[in-house]
Amino acid sequence: MHDPLFQPWNIGQLSIRNRIFMPAMHMNMCRNFEVTDQIVDFYRERAFGGAGLISVGYATVDELSGTPLNIGAHSDAFVPGLARLAAAIHEGGALATVQLNHAGRYNASFFLGGKKPVAPSPVPSRLTRETPREMTREEIDATVASFADAAVRVKEAGFDLVEILAGTGYLISSFLSPFTNQRDDEYGGRLENRMRFGIEVIKAVKERLAGACPILVRINGNDYMQGGIGSKDMQAFAVALVEAGVDALCVNVGWHEAQVPQIVTKVPRGVFAYMAREIREKVDVPVIASHRINDPATARRLISLGYCDAVAIGRALITDPEFPEKAQRGEEDQIVHCIACGQGCFDNIFKMRPVECVCNPKAGYEKERKIELSDSPCRVMVAGGGAAGISAALAAAERGHRVSLIESSMRLGGQLHLAGAPPGRNEFLVYANDLKSKLSASGVEIVLNTSVDRALLDEQRPDELIVATGGKPVTPQIAGVEQDHVVQAWDILSGKYQAGRRVVVVGGGAVGVETALKLAEEGTLSGEELKFLLVNQAEDPAELVRLATEGGREIVMVEMQEKVGTNFGKTTRWGMLQDVARHRVQALAAAKVLEITATGVCVEVEGNKREIPADTVVLAVGTASEYSLKADAVELGIRVRTVGDASQPGTVFEACHQGFLAGRGI
Repeated sequence: MHDPLFQPWNIGQLSIRNRIFMPAMHMNMCRNFEVTDQIVDFYRERAFGGAGLISVGYATVDELSGTPLNIGAHSDAFVPGLARLAAAIHEGGALATVQLNHAGRYNASFFLGGKKPVAPSPVPSRLTRETPREMTREEIDATVASFADAAVRVKEAGFDLVEILAGTGYLISSFLSPFTNQRDDEYGGRLENRMRFGIEVIKAVKERLAGACPILVRINGNDYMQGGIGSKDMQAFAVALVEAGVDALCVNVGWHEAQVPQIVTKVPRGVFAYMAREIREKVDVPVIASHRINDPATARRLISLGYCDAVAIGRALITDPEFPEKAQRGEEDQIVHCIACGQGCFDNIFKMRPVECVCNPKAGYEKERKIELSDSPCRVMVAGGGAAGISAALAAAERGHRVSLIESSMRLGGQLHLAGAPPGRNEFLVYANDLKSKLSASGVEIVLNTSVDRALLDEQRPDELIVATGGKPVTPQIAGVEQDHVVQAWDILSGKYQAGRRVVVVGGGAVGVETALKLAEEGTLSGEELKFLLVNQAEDPAELVRLATEGGREIVMVEMQEKVGTNFGKTTRWGMLQDVARHRVQALAAAKVLEITATGVCVEVEGNKREIPADTVVLAVGTASEYSLKADAVELGIRVRTVGDASQPGTVFEACHQGFLAGRGI
């Protein structure tokens, strides 16, 4: 039986070894537009991992089109670096392309030496909070020529294709959208005028390349912007692009300002592929589907059912560069899946840091964190089987040490099971299973239902101890906290306790928000129920939305700080707060809890005291480290390292990276 994921396919005259396309992602790994060793090493690893086609970028076409952290293609001076990057990808057996783009109104004057970004019209950007300058006709012509010049440089550098980004709210798509294009000349107004700039770019690039390599264009299937351009006009644009000479299309979704979640954990795998199918039915060139395709089964299904000719697998290849090779070898149980948390990738972009990955501490550090066998293998004991402990055990085992991992419960994964309990967060459970699978194949001795104590340490005398015993929930000093209807958030998330109808959640950090959403979701329509009622037109769609978001509980979240959810990453926070409002969870910020009574919670807000009725009070005020084992190890003369929450309460990212570095460091 032929695996549809590993059949060759063509773009123009190019034959590609499989249907896995790694799309361009901004990596923040360049310096002053120059290709660095870091980005070369990163992409070489993905090529050797088995991807068929890899796109890098985006790359700049002129001085207003990007930032110094982008790959530069706007000057001949950048061609040698581009050539080095192309060679590294080819070395691994993949074909390579560069995505050319102009940020338009999504650039910021900070990166432009104080100059204003440019756009078709001076419509403010919610992303940058700046208003761009309207482009003149001369600037439009010059930008079209810049795209063509950059394409020639890409080809000269040895890349196999040229890709143009014509979506996501950047310059070409901002010309296309009536929301951002309010011109009254030949580039504004009706659709064919708004398409003109993008079509001119394609024709100019095609003319300059003179058939030397194919052209791939990445477009939106829908921009999800109020007042923007919908799917039907996007399909018309796709047809026009092909008529202009485009050889393949990659279908993206949404702008950066769109209020529809696109990249976070709760987005179902492959959910936006229908847009690729709609476009594929109207064009005669290959179409690639995108977004949240992070496992081979989803990829195969989309290709087999005719949604697309190939799949764009991006962050999943950051997480596991060997995803393609493992899938082809039948080792899918060893794939570590992207969980779409955004903590290491998109959140780092906003922090102006190179991309990293929660689930892959080696991502972005392919050379610096390469693991080599130790010259002096030793006995390593890891106390705790959560994310930090498993990461430490795996790294130490890869170094050649004899490793035993001892977990006090009957289940590996630790707090990942709590993180995966709220609605739309089940990918954390997938990660827990991935770690377990890797651990089973690593040779690490796994001991469950056993606590590491001084006696066990004295008996086994390991050469190294890694303390990954995590933490425990904090119980605040509040009058009435000892009552039976007061429970910890961990008890709710683990399913140990069923809350009443009226709930007060004390603490509005990430755990508080996630717990409130889990409680709010209970009693709402499931996806299966919603589809049944919708297809059978049993209720008005607006009523179905209400039934899908109202579960019958009254939930109030009380937070001392001025805002709730402040310890979420930027990528995740806005969506979580959107859900808080959608599920009618009342968020009471800048509030102090004075007392918990038998019937409610007494709080003080702006100097005024009130009691909030509650059948259940949930505590979500933080985690205290559990590291008592460290002192025993020191007294016994055992070398010891502490990681994860046992060291200091933190994120999953911090736990995994600390564990990896501790294990690698032995």
